[in-house]
Amino acid sequence: MRVIRAARALGIETVLAASEADRHALPARYADRTICIGPPRASESYLRVDTIVAAALGVGADAIHPGYGFLSENAALADACHAAGITFVGPTAAQVRDVGDKLRARELAHAADVPTTPGGAIDSYERARSLADRVGYPILIKAVGGGGGRGMKRVDEPAHLDAAMTLALAEAQAAFGDARLYLERFVANGRHIEVQVVGDGRNVVHLGDRDCSIQRRYQKLLEEACAFDVPVATRDAMRAAAVRFAERLAYRGAGTVEFLYDADRGDFSFLEMNARIQVEHPVTEAVTGIDLVGLQIAVAGGAELPFSQTDITFDGHALECRINAEDPANGFRPAAGTITTAAFPTGPGIRVETYIESGSRVPPYYDSLIAKIVAHAPSRPAAIERMRVALKQTRIDGIATNLAFHASILEDDAFRSGAVTTAYLHKESVSSHV
Repeated sequence: MRVIRAARALGIETVLAASEADRHALPARYADRTICIGPPRASESYLRVDTIVAAALGVGADAIHPGYGFLSENAALADACHAAGITFVGPTAAQVRDVGDKLRARELAHAADVPTTPGGAIDSYERARSLADRVGYPILIKAVGGGGGRGMKRVDEPAHLDAAMTLALAEAQAAFGDARLYLERFVANGRHIEVQVVGDGRNVVHLGDRDCSIQRRYQKLLEEACAFDVPVATRDAMRAAAVRFAERLAYRGAGTVEFLYDADRGDFSFLEMNARIQVEHPVTEAVTGIDLVGLQIAVAGGAELPFSQTDITFDGHALECRINAEDPANGFRPAAGTITTAAFPTGPGIRVETYIESGSRVPPYYDSLIAKIVAHAPSRPAAIERMRVALKQTRIDGIATNLAFHASILEDDAFRSGAVTTAYLHKESVSSHV
């Protein structure tokens, strides 16, 4: 829906590639045309590079926008588009490969003088033990080819290292087809802060930062722009580091450079770069007034950035709540089914992005995200209050959602004060409300 809306504003016709599960959903009716690319399972439809490129050629498409997930960071799709003479709305295939490999990304960060967390590659149990001893426990084991918490294990003491590494190896191979691992020092009191960058292959600018520390099992739930209560010097250094990293790549398109800010040490380190538009991009759009998806499309078509760094200003504060079809009272188990009622808030400073409406079917095959509610106001307290009211005005019946869970976060004193780290959702003060 978001990509179609941006293309329509630019006068560009859209053809939606949809699986059988999505062919009658709201986006399929909103697009100019819809073409079915296969059965519901993603492996037989949305993850088929050959099918998608063939479909694009069949309808005479000039470009493919890969969205936020599935193949959005798949270099094979970028290569296939280039071979077929189709514009890939995203970075070059080489850039996707460089940042998709976490070890290669760490090397690029070093080359760009961007700080990284102590750690490195582990290709054997002996190497893992030796490096973990040097880094110091606790440590995190991570998958080189992955993200979203898959293949990631925290290890608090040496006795648990081998078992955690065995599990991480299996998860990484199953999820990404790549069993390579690396480890990093674990930051107990950290904040996940990311910097939005855009480039045209020649110039790179940042569009500020976002705090994405509220996470469950390494999956983001609530995001803010700009990050709250970060020292000015640290914020400036983080933004400059993100630009240096993207410049090192001669980056083209929209991307996010992610950092871990250590609240105890007062420093930050590079985590990774996502070579795509992020789910949380609306909060950046709210505070900058820039249409990031429209900019993606323009840059992919060969346009230069229409602004310089000094042109970028930030207005107020914005929050985004990810509304998921899942049951917080039952271990956040995904909740597929038919939505009997879907009613969303409206009004000044409120933006809703969703693919559902009353009568929509939420299939069991894909991510549980069904809507994003964004609140923008002159200050963080005002944005929190606006979001609190917006959630109360939202009604989704027929399936379980995490609406009440978000409401509990907004009422929590620790969240309101800004005392939020990546460990926040482990706190009893929040979980007791659910």
